[in-house]
Amino acid sequence: MTTPPPAPTGDHADAGHGDHADAGHGQLRAEEREPAGKALDRTRLLAARYRAAKLRPYLASAMYALSVVPSWHLSTMGVDRYWRLYVNPDFVGSHPVEELAGVWVHEVAHLLRDHHGRAARLRDADRDDRLRLNLAQDCEINDDLLEDGLPLPAGRVEPSMFGLPAGRVFEEYLAGIPHSRTIHVQCGSGAHGMPVAGELGADGAPGVRDVEAGAIRRQTADAIRGHARGRGSVPGGWLRWADSVAEPVIDWRRRLTGALRQAVVWASGAVDYTYARPGRRSGALRGVVLPSLRQPLPRVAIVVDTSGSMGDDELSACLAEVTGVLRAVGIRGNRVTVLACDADVQAVTRVSRADQVQLSGGGGTDMRVGIERARRGPEPPNIIVVLTDGLTPWPDEPTNCRVIAGLIGSDPPDTPPWIEAVHITDT
Repeated sequence: MTTPPPAPTGDHADAGHGDHADAGHGQLRAEEREPAGKALDRTRLLAARYRAAKLRPYLASAMYALSVVPSWHLSTMGVDRYWRLYVNPDFVGSHPVEELAGVWVHEVAHLLRDHHGRAARLRDADRDDRLRLNLAQDCEINDDLLEDGLPLPAGRVEPSMFGLPAGRVFEEYLAGIPHSRTIHVQCGSGAHGMPVAGELGADGAPGVRDVEAGAIRRQTADAIRGHARGRGSVPGGWLRWADSVAEPVIDWRRRLTGALRQAVVWASGAVDYTYARPGRRSGALRGVVLPSLRQPLPRVAIVVDTSGSMGDDELSACLAEVTGVLRAVGIRGNRVTVLACDADVQAVTRVSRADQVQLSGGGGTDMRVGIERARRGPEPPNIIVVLTDGLTPWPDEPTNCRVIAGLIGSDPPDTPPWIEAVHITDT
């Protein structure tokens, strides 16, 4: 989605979010980002967000998660990967609220669709040409916005400009985008993933972390599907995106859920007898009370790798998934123990929610210590779940309980064959 900057010169007409700063050569000075005597019309900008949220309520939570940063390093609006929205005050002052609402939707679409993450998986030649990449990404977004009837500024990028069909993703559009410098777009590192001069970076103003961004995407996908099931209409591109979020290509959540459910069934087989409820055959034998079979709930220990190589955000997200599955199968409270472990066990807690866990540690890594501590506790578990990046030694022999390893990272080491491994690649 694009618009020309004021008074374009030469053959660099800006059909995107124009940026004629010398990107990639450090941050601009404060006086370059905010010229004296000019201020952002926040009333107009926030009125545009309100209008966009009212018209497209399924995107409201995502748009309100963006932090606004006035800046002159680009000529329109753009985003970084930390969900900061950079806004040129001149651009806001020269466009009506109706068009600015479309720009809000356009920019948050880059982040919801994880354009910077997807760009990082491209081959170097495609990833390094951020102009061409940004054009393809704008094509993916703007055909949906136009189908949705949202007003957009003049000069917007759309697939028909390049003779391409609507309804494709940017990876498909990329091959049809020419290597040309006649169109200049800049939607920020939140789109193409490359550093941009003038952005605040990881240590700048408050932003959204990767784990939080994942939660926003899932919430938005649910809202889109709910809106589509009601009386509202949703463009096909948004529906396809929502379905892809609900069913990722590598659905580790489903695998983890299946592994835990299977382990619970395995550990809670009807093997104990009880007289608390007489057996069904007692009525056939006068004066004789037969016991019934009891199906006990298993106890679960979760060993969390808190060594220096693990991030708290990723661990918290994984722990929330595990405790959610356990609650779903009826296991919670005093039947779930969490052990924080690096090279030694740092904390042991009984929990009912993931946010009750203290993830202390930061030293070396030896999950054998956590597994052994769990096994030798006063109430040994039937199931042990280990959340780790896999950079740890494992016990030499199988334990007397089921062990499931949730391996966090893109390429974790192999585990022993008696450990059931689930590769967690998207937290």
